[in-house]
Amino acid sequence: MQLVSVIIPCYNEQKRIRSLLSALYAQTYPHNSIEIVIADGLSTDNTRVIIEKFTLASPDLKVQVIDNPKRSIPSGLNLAILASHGDIIIRIDAHSLPYPDYIERCVEALTTGLGENVGGVWEILPGDQTWIAQSIARAAALPIAVGDALYRHATKPAYVETVPFGAFKREILALIGFFNESLLTNEDYEFNTRILESGGRIWLDPKIRSQYFARASLPALAKQYWRYGYWKWKMLRRSPKTLRWRQALPPLFVISLILVIVAAIVYHPLWVIPVGELIIYSLILLVASYQACLRENNLNLVFGIPAAIATMHISWGLGLLWSMINGNSSIKMDLKI
Repeated sequence: MQLVSVIIPCYNEQKRIRSLLSALYAQTYPHNSIEIVIADGLSTDNTRVIIEKFTLASPDLKVQVIDNPKRSIPSGLNLAILASHGDIIIRIDAHSLPYPDYIERCVEALTTGLGENVGGVWEILPGDQTWIAQSIARAAALPIAVGDALYRHATKPAYVETVPFGAFKREILALIGFFNESLLTNEDYEFNTRILESGGRIWLDPKIRSQYFARASLPALAKQYWRYGYWKWKMLRRSPKTLRWRQALPPLFVISLILVIVAAIVYHPLWVIPVGELIIYSLILLVASYQACLRENNLNLVFGIPAAIATMHISWGLGLLWSMINGNSSIKMDLKI
């Protein structure tokens, strides 16, 4: 059996880290062929205490914790890679739960040569049991909110542009390098872009499954998508061809709103334009939400889903625009994935 290194960047994940470690302990791949390297950004909660207790209770699974003083995700990933020894590396996020056969299926896909990076489909779970947390999780699975990336809904294997929680051979690093530490997010997409540019392939198999906990509140969601938009512009400056039409819609929507509102302030009769635009936008989101709720025979989230989608669109668009206008400014980033 090939040694597999599972690398996990984390910071203040006391709520989720125990569940993740339990999910890794439940893997069908042999424990003696797995090592877990956690790059901790000097957590101030009980994250390390929980990891230590788990390690003492499960000595047959090797778990190593290293410091990530920069507290950035790509820095943590790179430090974990340097501290690891496996020929195969799998990146996992601290608030995710891989299915029991996750590692086994990833190794099988890699060793049979299906791709240079392989991954699967994730299921979005609510970050809490509240109404809005459930709305956010449901919205995050809808194409109108986040686009049509196959890792959110694929039912058939395919070659794709990116996968979450990918598995790759260590040897690929000699060809394309490590994760780009100048990008505080989008680092996995940029990593996969370099694989594709080198002639490699990204393989998605829907039988490779994991669960991911969405943000639990609208402010946390807004902060997350602002960060996504902000760093997407940095990514586009490096690789303009990675822009997809669906990614251009949020900033265009925000720009159009700003322009028509400014115009309406100057000439009051124009207020009908932004009001009409918002009404049409709201109706589109409500229809999409209603259809999604009907499919699940549950209308409880019919108004929460549009609120979550609008938060994603506007925050992402504003983040990208701010990065375009004031890209060298210093802003405090949410270090969670």
